Amino acid sequence: MADRTAPNCHLRLEWVYGYRGHQCRNNLYYTAAKEIVYFVAGVGVVYNTREHKQKFYLGHNDDIISLALHPERVLVATGQVGKEPYICVWDSYTVQTVSILKDTHTHGIACLAFDLEGQCLVSVGLDAKNTICVWDWRRGKVLAVAPGHTDRIFDISWDLYQPSKLVSCGVKHIKFWSLCGNALTPRRGVFGKTGDLQTILCLACAKDEVTYSGALNGDIYVWKGISLLRTVLAAHGSGIFSMNACEEGFATGGRDGCVRLWDLNFKPITVIDLRETDQGYKGLSVRSVCWRGDHILVGTQDSEIFEVVVHDRNKPFLIMQGHCEGELWALAVHPTKPLAMTGSDDHSVRIWSLIDHALIARCNMEEPIRCAAVSTDGIHLALGMKDGSFTVLRVRDMTEVVHIKDRKEAVHELKYSPDGAHLAVGSNDSSVDVYGVVQRYKKVGECLGATSFITHMDWSTDSKFLQTNDGSGRRLFYRMPGGKEVSNREELKLLQWSSWTCVLGPEVNGIWPKYSEINDINSVDANFSNQVLVTADDYGMVKLLRYPCVRKGAKFKKYLGHSAHITNARWSHDYQWVITIGGADHSVFQWRFTNPIRVSVSDGSLFLLPETLADSYSEESDSDQSDVPEMDSEIEQETQLTYRRQVYKEDLPQLKEQCKEKHRAMAMKKREKAPGNGVKLHFIHGYRGYDCRSNLFYTQTGEIVYHVAAVGVVYNRQQNTQRFYMGHDDDILCLAIHPLKDYVATGQVGRDSSVHIWDTEQLKPMSVLRGFHQLGVCALDFSADGKRLASVGLDENHTIVLWDWRKGEKLSAIRGSKDKIFVVKINPYMPDKLITAGVKHIKFWHKAGGGLIGRKGSMGKTESMMCAVYGWTEEMVFSGTSSGDICIWRDLFLMKTVKAHDGPVFSMHALEKGFVTGGKDGIVALWDDTFERCLKTYAIKRSVLAPGSKGLLLEDNPSIRAISLGHGHILVGTKNGEILEVDKSGPITLLVQGHMEGEVWGLATHPHLPLCATVSDDKTLRIWDLSPSHCMLAVRKLRKGGRCCCFSPDGKALAVGLNDGSFLIVNADTLEDLVSFHHRKDLISDIRFSPGSGKYLAVASVDSFVDIYNVMSSKRVGVCKGSLNYITHLDWDKRGKLLQVNTGAKEQLFFEAPRGKRQTILASEVDKIDWNSWTCVLGPSVEGIWPVISEVTEVTSASLSSDKKVLATGDDLGYVKLFRYPVKGKYAKFKRYVAHSTHVTNVRWTHDDALLVTAGGADTCLMIWAHEAEGHREIRQCDSEESDIESEDDGGYDSDVTRENEITYTIKALSTNVRPMTGVKPHMQLKEPSADERPPVSRALPQPEKLMTNNVGKKKRPVEDLVLDLVFGYRGNDCRNNVHYLNEGADIIYHTASVGIVLNLTTSCQSFYVEHSDDILCLTINQHPKFPNVVATGQVATSPSIHVWDATTKQTLSVLRCFHSSGVCSVSFSATGKLLLSVGLDPEHTVTIWKWQEGAKVATRQGHTQRIFVAEFRPDSDTHFVSVGIKHVRFWTLAGRALLSKKGVLSTIEDARMQTMLSVAFGANNLTFTGTISGDVCVWKEHILVRVVAKAHTGPVFTMYTTLRDGLIVTGGKERPSKEGGALKLWDQELKRCRAFRLETGQIIDCVRSVCRGKGKILVGTRNAEIIEVGEKNAACNILVNGHMDGPIWGVGTHPSRDVFLSAAEDGTVRLWDIPEKKMLNKVNLGHPARAVSYSPEGDMVAIGMKNGEFIILLVASLKIWGKKRDRRSPIQDIRFSPDSRYLAVGSTESAVDFYDLTLGPQLNRINCCRDIPSFVMQMDFSADSCYVQVSTGAYKRLVYEVPSGKQVTEQIHIDRITWATWTSVLGDEVIGIWSRNTDKADVTCACVSHSGLNVVTGDDFGMVKLFDFPCPEKFAKHKRYLGHSAHLTNARFTNGDRYVVSAGGDDRSLFVWRCVHAPH
Repeated sequence: MADRTAPNCHLRLEWVYGYRGHQCRNNLYYTAAKEIVYFVAGVGVVYNTREHKQKFYLGHNDDIISLALHPERVLVATGQVGKEPYICVWDSYTVQTVSILKDTHTHGIACLAFDLEGQCLVSVGLDAKNTICVWDWRRGKVLAVAPGHTDRIFDISWDLYQPSKLVSCGVKHIKFWSLCGNALTPRRGVFGKTGDLQTILCLACAKDEVTYSGALNGDIYVWKGISLLRTVLAAHGSGIFSMNACEEGFATGGRDGCVRLWDLNFKPITVIDLRETDQGYKGLSVRSVCWRGDHILVGTQDSEIFEVVVHDRNKPFLIMQGHCEGELWALAVHPTKPLAMTGSDDHSVRIWSLIDHALIARCNMEEPIRCAAVSTDGIHLALGMKDGSFTVLRVRDMTEVVHIKDRKEAVHELKYSPDGAHLAVGSNDSSVDVYGVVQRYKKVGECLGATSFITHMDWSTDSKFLQTNDGSGRRLFYRMPGGKEVSNREELKLLQWSSWTCVLGPEVNGIWPKYSEINDINSVDANFSNQVLVTADDYGMVKLLRYPCVRKGAKFKKYLGHSAHITNARWSHDYQWVITIGGADHSVFQWRFTNPIRVSVSDGSLFLLPETLADSYSEESDSDQSDVPEMDSEIEQETQLTYRRQVYKEDLPQLKEQCKEKHRAMAMKKREKAPGNGVKLHFIHGYRGYDCRSNLFYTQTGEIVYHVAAVGVVYNRQQNTQRFYMGHDDDILCLAIHPLKDYVATGQVGRDSSVHIWDTEQLKPMSVLRGFHQLGVCALDFSADGKRLASVGLDENHTIVLWDWRKGEKLSAIRGSKDKIFVVKINPYMPDKLITAGVKHIKFWHKAGGGLIGRKGSMGKTESMMCAVYGWTEEMVFSGTSSGDICIWRDLFLMKTVKAHDGPVFSMHALEKGFVTGGKDGIVALWDDTFERCLKTYAIKRSVLAPGSKGLLLEDNPSIRAISLGHGHILVGTKNGEILEVDKSGPITLLVQGHMEGEVWGLATHPHLPLCATVSDDKTLRIWDLSPSHCMLAVRKLRKGGRCCCFSPDGKALAVGLNDGSFLIVNADTLEDLVSFHHRKDLISDIRFSPGSGKYLAVASVDSFVDIYNVMSSKRVGVCKGSLNYITHLDWDKRGKLLQVNTGAKEQLFFEAPRGKRQTILASEVDKIDWNSWTCVLGPSVEGIWPVISEVTEVTSASLSSDKKVLATGDDLGYVKLFRYPVKGKYAKFKRYVAHSTHVTNVRWTHDDALLVTAGGADTCLMIWAHEAEGHREIRQCDSEESDIESEDDGGYDSDVTRENEITYTIKALSTNVRPMTGVKPHMQLKEPSADERPPVSRALPQPEKLMTNNVGKKKRPVEDLVLDLVFGYRGNDCRNNVHYLNEGADIIYHTASVGIVLNLTTSCQSFYVEHSDDILCLTINQHPKFPNVVATGQVATSPSIHVWDATTKQTLSVLRCFHSSGVCSVSFSATGKLLLSVGLDPEHTVTIWKWQEGAKVATRQGHTQRIFVAEFRPDSDTHFVSVGIKHVRFWTLAGRALLSKKGVLSTIEDARMQTMLSVAFGANNLTFTGTISGDVCVWKEHILVRVVAKAHTGPVFTMYTTLRDGLIVTGGKERPSKEGGALKLWDQELKRCRAFRLETGQIIDCVRSVCRGKGKILVGTRNAEIIEVGEKNAACNILVNGHMDGPIWGVGTHPSRDVFLSAAEDGTVRLWDIPEKKMLNKVNLGHPARAVSYSPEGDMVAIGMKNGEFIILLVASLKIWGKKRDRRSPIQDIRFSPDSRYLAVGSTESAVDFYDLTLGPQLNRINCCRDIPSFVMQMDFSADSCYVQVSTGAYKRLVYEVPSGKQVTEQIHIDRITWATWTSVLGDEVIGIWSRNTDKADVTCACVSHSGLNVVTGDDFGMVKLFDFPCPEKFAKHKRYLGHSAHLTNARFTNGDRYVVSAGGDDRSLFVWRCVHAPH
């Protein structure tokens, strides 16, 4: 029998020839030790030129393509390609990994760069978005991620002179990035006129914001800020690939083969042209330069590295060479000398010296080379070419001997015969030609017969035979030299082969995996003398196997380094080395072969091999090894458990949502309300031992902590009581205890399974860790300092995660192993190291950044490890195996094994001076500290059970699964679910026990004693005492498992139904048999004695029958037939005459006893029958117990209390629920309790209803719940959740709330047109040639001015810039809590549109924060004194951001990019000011917590299915906050990185209902106040409603504010002002007394949206866009800010001579604003929405156009109406006085312009109108002489009419000669340039030419104000743009003298006043 282990010899990488120059740049540097670091294939190389030595970094598993050097020049970062590529940071001195960065990029990592301090690393991905990622690389943590660019990025660099700034460049772009918070914000470089927009290949940053970059055309572009400053033309002849900055200056290298050096100001120093040097050649291209001191390193495209000494720059040294681009296939070794020959597609053949590690000869051929061979005497070298020819050279001088071309297709293999006489040449023409060497290579034979291309050949030692392999997988033999095929295989039997390079044949079967048909092994070479085979494959693996290896799937050792396919592998002539060559990476690897004879060192430890060995027993080898021990049955069972669930609890909310749609109608009906009674978990019989280990510990206080089902249990053995941690919602699988023994970590089953860390005193979660483990968590361990926690998942890779558990941060993660892991342990001395052990392995790990690096322990034979502990030094580890041995490890080497137990060692525990172990043999053993002596053993036997035990031991020597020590005792957990305490002196006390593995279904409570009986699939029947002694009284083993049991009415007999169709009746005290029957085949599902004397026994089976027996006569007297399916439940009526039956087909049937005749009973009658018990789940009286999602869950059991008031049910999801009986109508409300993990199989009340007993199926638990009647109510942590469907009735309707809930916020960038335009946009229209383009006629008059200019006297000055000066407006109508005091009340802060506004109350000056890109929706201030004036604002956007900024300096402190798609609607700072909470408008209404200073996301979770309005931190907390919204209030806790939430519980208050909640405030002692839509305020203690303040306001309570200094609370609502009350109230701390304030606004209804309280003042923001300050003492109101309350604001009219202007809006008001006074002077209520407003030329009259078609003329002096008229029925769009004040033009949507003659007096008769207007009128302008009017229309047409006749002017010449009084048209050739390219969906909405006639300002649907020169007849004219408005600007006007521009917003209802900055004279 051949040895099927892997060979015990090794390969060690000794040298790599080559350097990756192709497709990579900037990848060659000097380290601090003056070594050179670069990479080739998948290996990082550190090359010491002085000693000519190489070191290798082998941490990657695919091609490395990028490299960066840390500023201290010791650490190196490298990035690779691959599906899940990662970055390694490693030490160039030790070549060990320091950190691994993974999980962010895909495809590959194109660029890397360290920042100046070396703290941060930036990387760029190869994905479609070229993602840029900034890492805190030591912690492996992502700080920021952003999409880089749509096209490739070639280089990235940190600005080394400005912190957190970066520059990236690539295809046709350069971007300047700033890092703030977690946001990377780019600004594109502006090429301008200085240079061409082109691809930038490399860059370097200098001081003063200067950046140098190398371009594709050979220029160097110099940038200042983001603008191109100058160019250095033709710095290189073509593309500049590399730029390197050092102390002296910059070095650049280009495609032209030159290296240039520049000084610090980029003045040229010198040039080195490598093409001209000795080693140079034409076409040399530089890819990488590095300049340090007087040395320059240069890497070229063709894999050379040059070193240039600056003062002798004409003689560069060539220090490394390799093959260039193209595949490398040919390899041959010299038969007598240490030489290797390689030939490649780059046409070169090269000879390498394996001793000197150098290239000693090279020669270029005409054709690509595909294979090579050296003759036996070493004189000739034969090369096979790609074109089918072959060439023979003399090795000595590389001269040609002969060149022969006999074939058309490539020659892939050639070999000389061992006697040197013949050369066999195999080609892709599927033939082998044989040539005679001495006859000058004359063809002497030909081997035909192969059907495919020849891949491998070998000669026999006597040169008489040749074997070939071909591409179709056939192996053929030929007789030589003629080439006849050998068909008789007999003569080949004894042949010896001179070499073995074939991949087919019995000797090499083992190189192929067992069950696969793949052919990915490219090359094989056998080393006959050492009996080793080397193979090379497509995956870059080099493997060593034993030779011969006959059975498939042999074990091997594997070595990585090559990245992709290895094309060839050969042993050197003396077997010292293996040479392998890579195809795509065209590199040559030289491996040293060592065949160790085990060296023993004096201290007895083994000789350790160097680190570079990959793991020897690799996981891929899958042969059935000869020496694998039998697997233990228990372990076998455990490895097969999957813990998968049909439905995970996480999926329930979604399932509910899906089902809710169907049930909306049901929900409208009145549903049965939840019962007043509750239950509380009291005691659990059970401990999970059957598939968990080491899950039992003593706590600090001597209590015992363990787990069962979904509950963590803390058991007090003195009092025999239990307390429970109920935070999990599914099976707990593992438990670990903190070193201080006060905290416990538990891990559960789940789709995204979580680990909870909780304290054993409070039973509160300290931290919840989620997001990394699928299916479940199977092992946990705390570090010795208690700060870290390691967890292992159940996913197929058994992911290992190392956590900083308090912060909830993942420190590192890695795939653990394919096999199941049973245990993880953190090294107590070095928290960066850990071990995992499990099926067939033990692995030793150490942390490296975000990853872990693991090595397998080398055991002689693979054993499964069940437990492990660390010893007394950091390298000692002890592990227990499945065969009963203890393995003792030192580092990863096995020192010795000690036999400890028969069967597996399941648990061990380290003591101060020794160890304790427990095994399957039921023995506890104590050992000394070296496992040399076993000090004592304890056998777990019934005989030593102490009298105080709480139960009985089921069997002797139960398998021990957990052991722990403390308090002078040994604590033992067994597989049978028992917990025992072993006294050191020997007696054993049983503390807790439950059923063993197998489902528990049968449950019965005693008719008059506190007892119950259970029967389970574990084949036992047990009696339990439910009184305070809580113990098992009796147990009996059964032949078979059972599923049901029942006490007789007198309690003396107990009937048990078994799984084989039989049943027994036993004595209830002794459990001895009374009778037994076996009439059925299938299991008995329910069994019941009739009431009264218990005369009959009904027995239901899965055969779908119920048998009725007479107990006294022991005969079957009746059979109930007729059910379609198996029977599930049975109940008798009180008289013992009627049976009710439920079946699996959801039938409810009735039978009469004793004969079993079927009865039909009406539903209405069923209720009237007096049932003895009710355990059925069907029928009208229990209709409401079926949940909304009944498709995925069954209600398995029910039980009605004796008083018939409360029905308890159990279901498949593990919920125990209580309903009020009878449960009529669907989906009744209930109370729900989670403790069982999967299905609850049975529930029963005790005889007096004092306790509820429930049995869990798979969790084997018996749980006892105390029943609490209605009155008794303490507020508890685990009070139930309310029911599934909230009631629809939510406390009323309010238009404001509905609007706020249903609003869809426009995102500016996606905005569409505000007017319903038709036709072709102006910049798309085709023009006919105009007058200007005809040949000029010299006689023509000069063209008149386009515009009458008003200030003719002065020199005209164009406007250069606009500066935001004033904003009139406040966003109050759909935002809340957004007005605050700053600086002790000196300033206030609020927002409108996308600007944050700080208003100084003394000077009325405004200052602005304008960094948001779209509307601000929420604003909050940080109240912590450490962060004065810090403000957070959140905005609308597809991926919105939150800005945190300083209100005084307007400096951005942090930008948080969020995942709340569509917008952020609420922000709140925590008590310490360090955390920020945000809520999104996305469909999930995500809630997120940030550390805003770092920009780090701490936690995020779906908030609610409907809109959340506000979420606020408690003012005294960093971990507690409350969210309110549509029918929702939730109380949240931040635990580590997890957010836990509880719904508010209403059931405590009669008739309370969940309303829509709008606002929140806080009081002391955990009180929370929420304001509702109905005007009530709810008062909550923790999460339970304790009081309702009815009608705190008459309408919705929109806003509440908690004053921090005195705790008083301000509320604001919607209310009619009256004598008693107002919309603003100030309350005491408990919300009991209040004082109301009236807001003197004159509104019928006041609606307060925001309140804030300062010193003696209250600040109020209203729905009507006013901000008012109210004095607390005198209640005086002072209006600080006014605005239009509804928009859009359509009309703006500026006064002809003063700095005041009018605005007219949808809210029916016209307002007069004064710019110098910064306030509203007056407003007129018109009663109808207004659309247009205009001053007369003298400024004495105002015309207003209305939406209903009416227009009004007011006299300015008296505001009296001078006249009004309504001639149209649709909105007036523009209204204008003629410059001579004679006419009024009125343009409307009815496609008409009406003219009125004002000289005829105020009756305003229309004198004419313009007809034939193609669409609605947008803007109108009069000519300067009042004779013409120009009209722009909704069809993108501009028309000119005569005034007053209304005739259209069509002559273009005529039109061109008109001088206009004003110009507000967006159409016309003069303004074609204002239309931008991206207005396909949106329009330019308004324009206004300045009075000087030199500028035009425009507004558009994107909310931009733009400033152009006028006229602008060229398309896409240059302009300046100003942001701030929301979408849709409606109007813009210059004020008189062009001092200001006023712009009006559509969506934002705001007026912006911009100050004009004029050009100097």
